[in-house]
Amino acid sequence: MSDATLTLERVLARFQGQGRTQLLPALHAVQEALGYISPEAARAVARALGIPEADVYGVATFYALFSTEPQGRHQVHVCYGPVCRQHGADQVTEALERVWHVRVGETTEDREWTLKTAPCLGLCEHAPVAWVDGRAVALDPNASPETLAARVEAAARRETEEPTPVVGGSVRVLTAWEDPSQPRSLGAYRAAGGYQAFEHARAGQAPDEVIAAVEASGLFGRGGAAFPTGRKWRYAAQAEGRPKYVVVNADESEPGTFKDRALLEADPHAVLEGALLAAYAIQAERVYVYVRGEYGRAYRILRRALDEARAAGYIGPRSDNGPWRVEVEIRRGAGAYVCGEETALFESIEGKRGYPRVKPPYPTTHGLFGKPTVINNVETLAAVPFIVREGPEAYRRYGTSDSPGPKLFPVSGDVARPGVYEAPFGITLRELLELAGGPVGSVRAILLGGAAGSFVGPEALDVPLTLEDLRAAGLSLGSAAVMVFNAERDLEQVLLDVAEFFREESCGKCYPCQLGTQRQWELLRLMRARRAPDQARARLEDIAVAMTEASLCGLGQTAGLAIQSALRRWPELFT
Repeated sequence: MSDATLTLERVLARFQGQGRTQLLPALHAVQEALGYISPEAARAVARALGIPEADVYGVATFYALFSTEPQGRHQVHVCYGPVCRQHGADQVTEALERVWHVRVGETTEDREWTLKTAPCLGLCEHAPVAWVDGRAVALDPNASPETLAARVEAAARRETEEPTPVVGGSVRVLTAWEDPSQPRSLGAYRAAGGYQAFEHARAGQAPDEVIAAVEASGLFGRGGAAFPTGRKWRYAAQAEGRPKYVVVNADESEPGTFKDRALLEADPHAVLEGALLAAYAIQAERVYVYVRGEYGRAYRILRRALDEARAAGYIGPRSDNGPWRVEVEIRRGAGAYVCGEETALFESIEGKRGYPRVKPPYPTTHGLFGKPTVINNVETLAAVPFIVREGPEAYRRYGTSDSPGPKLFPVSGDVARPGVYEAPFGITLRELLELAGGPVGSVRAILLGGAAGSFVGPEALDVPLTLEDLRAAGLSLGSAAVMVFNAERDLEQVLLDVAEFFREESCGKCYPCQLGTQRQWELLRLMRARRAPDQARARLEDIAVAMTEASLCGLGQTAGLAIQSALRRWPELFT
């Protein structure tokens, strides 16, 4: 029996008979042990879980972080998000190619290094960055090629510190910790009032009272859709069917968006308590926390926090104060932006490709495993303990009547201090940029709302950041990401990077998105090379309309918005 076979048997022992839902954890375990998922490994996973080998292969080839071909001993992903690209990512890859004598997508002759690029690593405040064997490293693109390679090699040896969140703001409600570089421990969290809301709720507060408090606060989803959180919880609580589930959407994968990473790394217990309160409110028996695959540090911190919460009796068998108790399980994604869409995320947890489902039915009645499910993103749930503990009125002291509460804004690009900034709804773009130290250079463009948002120019700096004011201005909040580009940046390349992102991340399930994102990218490339047909802009607009109107999920529906907004705002681009 070969060493690889013995390793497979050891790795897969804990997955025996667990079924399809354990497919992603099993594939992660195999890849970490062997470096890639070989045909032998795929067959072994299929046998262990009792599922068809074709299904194992289909899932392994869907997610970008899984490899079905041999890789180097160390895998390096250089971030090619719009901000990293404008801050020297190309210089980083060129330096590594020169030193290692390899091209992007290839492995060195000694099988030591595999060099790849990533659509975005969610570390925009540290741009440019790379991901080395599951750990992040910030890089200086102006360093010599030898120095850059040496730093990446040191990261592979675990000799460098991982970048930590940069946090500030004008209020500190969701960011009420002392040092964002150090995760707040259970003791520190409890000393600040943490878990009081959950303890009070499970000691006798009616689930409906928790829902009523969230409804009264006006909290709405912070992931982009802005759906009222309390209403979602009430729908799920009233839905027939058992068991019920709560899912924490921590698959934050949109370029320019890194606020949820900051919360997971600095205050994981706030996220866990919010999820536990949601579970109590709808009487769910299980919580799944789905963490983005590239968020290695956040995943490790969250696991430690979960162990602390379990030891303290907040979850698991010791949490039984009566007939209700809850268990929490963390799942890692594997590199698929589409899994940020709620139904695609369900499919992923269930051990399938992350294809969005047709809606209706909606998750509150037919969600994970076909059962009533509440799914909220990290920032949404982190606000719940404050609301339940301090009361809805305390939460409504911030923001506006239609957009209540504080908000986290990830600001990156050409500002003096890129980071996550907490401010009340109603702050203007200009005031937000001042919190981030002010612009560096003359502001030319701001991409508001992430890659699925809209470009604005300096004329929008005094627009208040609320749902109602942005809607009146023809804009949307989206993920609340703010990417700033000064007059020296290559805005055409930024649009190409946005188009490339959606082309790569389209799951391919629906034709308008699959073909539309491809054609959008191709036309922009031709326009960039000044070889486009005269009708290129009209074709791009037609494609954007088709994707928006006919795509199955939000990925395709928003894939053309930023590009169209830029072409309207700056008609001289690509001419």
